[in-house]
Amino acid sequence: MGQVLLILFYLLTPFVILHLCHRFPFVNKLGAVFIAYLVGLVAGNVGILQVWAQKIQETITTITIPLAIPLLLFSANIKQWKNMAGKALIALIIGIISITLIVIIGYFLFNGMSLQDLWKISGMLIGVYTGGTPNLASLKIMLKVDPDIYILTHTYDMVVSTVYLAFLMTLGKRFFSLFLPKFSNEQMEEIEYTNGSDPFWGIFRREVFFPLLKAYGITIIIFVIAGGLSMLFPKNSQVVVVILTITTLSIVASTFKQINSIEKTFESGMYLILIFSIVVASMADISRFAGLTPGLFGYITLAVFGSLLLQIFLGKIFKIDVDTTIITSTALICSPPFVPVVAAAINNRRVILTGITAGIIGYAVGNYLGFAVAEILKNMS
Repeated sequence: MGQVLLILFYLLTPFVILHLCHRFPFVNKLGAVFIAYLVGLVAGNVGILQVWAQKIQETITTITIPLAIPLLLFSANIKQWKNMAGKALIALIIGIISITLIVIIGYFLFNGMSLQDLWKISGMLIGVYTGGTPNLASLKIMLKVDPDIYILTHTYDMVVSTVYLAFLMTLGKRFFSLFLPKFSNEQMEEIEYTNGSDPFWGIFRREVFFPLLKAYGITIIIFVIAGGLSMLFPKNSQVVVVILTITTLSIVASTFKQINSIEKTFESGMYLILIFSIVVASMADISRFAGLTPGLFGYITLAVFGSLLLQIFLGKIFKIDVDTTIITSTALICSPPFVPVVAAAINNRRVILTGITAGIIGYAVGNYLGFAVAEILKNMS
């Protein structure tokens, strides 16, 4: 009975969290992912979970991310990526290069400062700052990151990213304008886009829910194909093969209109991410956090603000305008849902499409790039 209740707790708590976010604006401002981690930490550290809970936790974490990745990527459309304006594409490349270089530099600066498995942390930072939380979670599994390190890394990430976002929305444009040219592309398409504050609303409507079942069916097929392909590789490489195969097949699937046009696939994937977040947080031991913190906050701060400064420097060389630089950086560091919010803050809705496209590309490449950098740093240690 206890095992059934625990499974139900993990599966249904995100629904309660999303309902609270819908009902109370102050809860929504905290963010569903943050609340999920908080709930998981409390549940895992008050002494109510039994020894048998570990098997359930491992099973859920193993399943949720491979199922979430296709749902998150189905709404992407690789055919549209080639339509990015020249300056926007350069800004995206500059952003990814800046993040990668600063994370690598930070690795050598902070290596040896009692940071456990720093190469794994570096890979996760590449993933989360080119993509987002889904990439962070995927790399956690691919690199076999300790739950305590994962939770602490993500906690610091949320703190630093909040400061970063506040800076962009207040002083950012004024500061960037000291170095970068003004936005002048009047031909860039302007689109309507909601702020994403309640994207889960209406997911159970008949016209939405039944097509979603088809998306879940395709997701399971992709999962099975990836699992079968992984059997051809050594056991210690199978998880990596599964994640990268699922990512690749999901991107291919997103090019088909019948799949790409299904509503709420991204939100369905994020629900699985919330389940994963609660489970992983409940596996973390708060009493161990003190031994993991030296230098980590500094490394994450360097990754965020160091990459921002490098992006400004390179943007000046390539004459990228201030608004495009800000929105691209937002999409990479904070993920696409924050793009409309920042676009409104800098009073330029014309860059929304650029930001969203950049963020979606970031989701797609984050797993590959994060894993590659982690392996390179591991072999250099």
